[in-house]
Amino acid sequence: MNTLDRRLNAFRPDLADERLKGKVEASRFVSGVPAVIVAPVADVHSAPDPSAGIDTQFLHGDDVLVFERRDSWAWIQGERDGYVGYVPEAALGAIGPMPTHVLAVPRSFVYPEPELKTPPHAAHSMGARFSVDGEVEKRGTRYALLASGGAVIAKHLRPIGEVTADYVSVAEKFLNTPYLWGGASGFGIDCSGLVQLSMFMAGHKTPRDTDMQAERIGSPLNPEDGLKRGDLVFWRGHVAIMTDTETILHANGYTMTVSQEPLAEAISRIEPLYGKPTGFRRPEL
Repeated sequence: MNTLDRRLNAFRPDLADERLKGKVEASRFVSGVPAVIVAPVADVHSAPDPSAGIDTQFLHGDDVLVFERRDSWAWIQGERDGYVGYVPEAALGAIGPMPTHVLAVPRSFVYPEPELKTPPHAAHSMGARFSVDGEVEKRGTRYALLASGGAVIAKHLRPIGEVTADYVSVAEKFLNTPYLWGGASGFGIDCSGLVQLSMFMAGHKTPRDTDMQAERIGSPLNPEDGLKRGDLVFWRGHVAIMTDTETILHANGYTMTVSQEPLAEAISRIEPLYGKPTGFRRPEL
């Protein structure tokens, strides 16, 4: 009992998701209550404590299930990737109108009105989802009007369901984005977060963490048979994306950014610290 991955299953000795009855031991089982992330980015912590580690991030418009609200924290599970953790309760809101559009640029703003000279209400990341009521044009700039109020530059959005064919082209938009452990947004991102968000924008649900991705994305690949754009290279605790036959793109702690470098140079640099690559995989996209 209780051998399930705690990152993907909501259970503690005192409380658990009722869908896990018979699989885990807990004093009480509850149904998750649907909610939505209303903060631009919600840090998902390993414990209800702001100093606890950030395991991942959820984005505005992400659907979640809430298992507990206590002391201004909520214990939740994301619907998009199944990740479990704690977020500040203020990051949550009630389910509203169905999202119609997703932010398709690394970062953008919500303005209080369709006027780019007004101070924005918030900054959002690629992957944030919104319900759009209409559009208006002002001085040649088109704005999407949000059901929740405010306006976004219309060309920064695209309809949900309209995806990018080449996920690597999405990842390349994050070049020079700061590295952030647990980051999964355009404001800061880690290696597996870069893979996950880029593939999400290409219409593919992808596991969050490197070890999950190394087991579940696509199929194993022998690098001696040749690498190509979109292939993944895994090290212990790290993943990089091939942008061509010889170059990788990755969020990394060496440059503390999303950067590109020759694969051969990365292997030589990383080996003294973490060893050689542990595997290569070709996504089935």
